[in-house]
Amino acid sequence: MGKDSFVIIDSNSIIHRAFHALPPLKKKDGTVVNAVYGFLLVLFKLLKELNPKYLVACFDLPEPTFRKKAFEQYKAHRKKAPQELYDQIPMVKDVLKVFNVPVFEKAGYEGDDLIGTLSRLSDKENIVVSGDLDNLQLINNNTKVYFLRQGVKNTILMDEEEVKKKYDGLTPEQLIEYKSLRGDASDNIPGVKGIGEKTAIKLIKDFKTIDNLYSKIEEVSPEKIKQKLIEGKDNAKLSRVLVEIKKDVPLEVDMNNCEWGGYNEKEVVDMLKDFDFNSLIKNITPEEKSIGQNLKLW
Repeated sequence: MGKDSFVIIDSNSIIHRAFHALPPLKKKDGTVVNAVYGFLLVLFKLLKELNPKYLVACFDLPEPTFRKKAFEQYKAHRKKAPQELYDQIPMVKDVLKVFNVPVFEKAGYEGDDLIGTLSRLSDKENIVVSGDLDNLQLINNNTKVYFLRQGVKNTILMDEEEVKKKYDGLTPEQLIEYKSLRGDASDNIPGVKGIGEKTAIKLIKDFKTIDNLYSKIEEVSPEKIKQKLIEGKDNAKLSRVLVEIKKDVPLEVDMNNCEWGGYNEKEVVDMLKDFDFNSLIKNITPEEKSIGQNLKLW
């Protein structure tokens, strides 16, 4: 990566991915720590492959966000995760503290909104580390997404061309418009009833944006699609509010404080021993700043 790469970790996404991908590993005292272990695997991997100059981690908070206030049923169908997952979030924050990685979180917003804001405030080469497809909308000339395709090991660096290949020619920014029509069952985003993936892609290719689509609704054919759009206009507009990642969250950011200065070897080894992650100690090198090419993951 570039010498000024700014890596932003979508922490909740990684924690959820690790928790569900790995068996329920436990410390000797019985504490479940599989998400912490998986998070560390991702952290070591990104340090080696991305070699960030700047590094931060973003988290969700439990307080209701502006999306929940706009639509009470937002994420209402999502099954509550086991308590063992939530119990590991503070542990991951402790891990990040030992690795000297600043944490960003803000009541009323999701971690994605902080990621979006940080990526727009930065003039660096931004790389978002996430297992959440929602973050693909942030991709531009300065921002890529280091995406976890499967588990915590299978990753791909997504740029605009990769997005176009995955979504039949749509640009990252058009994913906002596409999802506003298509909806998202996992987040209970309604979209327009009866508009599927292929129709949504075609409509956005033809009309570019939701606003333009509805301003030219008489041009839509066939008639049954036009009627579905007319009937679902309010839901489409609402969905767009829910889908778009904020890029203007009020944050106080000093990039000097985001510069990653490496870690203290003894502190990290002690932490790994405390978690009974003795197999990960081999990943630690004497160099405090750059674990780079000397890092062995597995």
